[in-house]
This record gives sequence, structure tokens and C-alpha cells, in this order.
Amino acid sequence: MLRNRPDEARRQAIAKAQKGNDEGLAAAIRMLQFQFQFQFQFQDIRPKAASEITDPKDASRLLGHTEEELTERVYRRVGAIAKPSK
Repeated sequence: MLRNRPDEARRQAIAKAQKGNDEGLAAAIRMLQFQFQFQFQFQDIRPKAASEITDPKDASRLLGHTEEELTERVYRRVGAIAKPSK
């Protein structure tokens, strides 16, 4: 259901733009729809959520894991923090 809502909202927005004779807006909404399909995947949500929470225990709890190790190994994508070169 979560996947269908943005698509339906875009379809309705395109129809409304076309009804108002604003083909430029309808074309812009279609382009956003095309870009959205390739830039976002629902499988990205869990790793992003796990990585943005600083405490691994809280991240594990959010994802419903009983072991923090699973969250760290599979979902946390926190890289090293580098200092600027200049």
C-alpha cells in the first residue's frame, strides 16, 4: 500500500493539471514520477533508519531485532568520519 500512494497522488495531480489546461505542469509531474522510480527503493528505508540512530541498541529495537549484532552487520551503514584535507 505504501508503494501505491505516491503513484496515485501523482496520477491525480496529472489529471488535475490536465483538467486545468496546464500541460507543462502535467509534464513536470510525469518527469518527477520517472525520476522517483529510479532514485528510491523501499529496501533503503531500514538501513537508513538503522544508520541514522547513533545508539545500536535503539536501532535494533526500532527494527525489531533481538540481537544488536544483526543490526550492526546487516543494516548499519555508518562509515568513518574523515577530517577535511584543508
